[in-house]
Amino acid sequence: MAHSPLASPSATRDALLRHGLVLKKSLGQHFLIDDNIVGRILALADLPSGSVVLEVGPGIGTLTAALCGVAGAVVAVERDAGLLPALGEVVTAFPALKIVQADAVRVPPAELVTPLGPPEYLVANLPYGVAATVILRFFEEIPSLRTAVVMVQAEVADRICASPGSKAYGAYTVKLRLQARVTGRFAVPRACFMPPPRVDSAVLRLDRVGDAGLAASAAGVASLASAAFAQRRKTLRNSVLSSTGWEGAAFDAAAAAAGIDGRRRAESLSLDEYIDLAREARGQGLLP
Repeated sequence: MAHSPLASPSATRDALLRHGLVLKKSLGQHFLIDDNIVGRILALADLPSGSVVLEVGPGIGTLTAALCGVAGAVVAVERDAGLLPALGEVVTAFPALKIVQADAVRVPPAELVTPLGPPEYLVANLPYGVAATVILRFFEEIPSLRTAVVMVQAEVADRICASPGSKAYGAYTVKLRLQARVTGRFAVPRACFMPPPRVDSAVLRLDRVGDAGLAASAAGVASLASAAFAQRRKTLRNSVLSSTGWEGAAFDAAAAAAGIDGRRRAESLSLDEYIDLAREARGQGLLP
């Protein structure tokens, strides 16, 4: 049984022609045309009955229609007003679908609330240009969000999954790991899209880290990570001091208390070490 009536090359072409639509490369529009991938996304999301789902970049509604078949309510954020008529067809079939015409990078979370409540799951084939920003932003700003199952550029997936010491590991990795952890991943071939992108893709599942203490200190840890990676070729000490203007003696005291050598590089520190260093920096009055 098909998961989405739009997940095929012919159905996608018909929808585009019916609404006189032209794909916009500037918005990173690559429509999913493989129903098997839609099914794998649904399986990885494992949505409970009655769940509230947020989708970003629904396009013509390929994944949207599949989500509406299993979720209690779906709110879809689409930036391109030209796609709204196509999405309107999906709304006709699924009245529990709410369409918000907005830029997901800026849309106020209050606009994403459905009659069943705020979003609990983010499931989306994300526009690649804003994917990393959207994932982190929604975990930081939507407390109700439990899980994200998202299609992203493989390079972004590598950054999210990166281990300390690797080239892909950076401030973004640390910041997102404060919010969520990766619990699933699979690759998606380029031929699964219309038109095929020039980059490889992957679907990730991220589950929120349910640590209230960590959430309370996340802003300070994120600020420290940004400073540490601002000049990643420098030592941790030099990068942080040049980026923040902190007093060297205070930083040295914090690093010593955390058991961290300031001569190390930013990419060598684990998340726990960033948390420890931020805690000691706070004790030295360097962080609020």
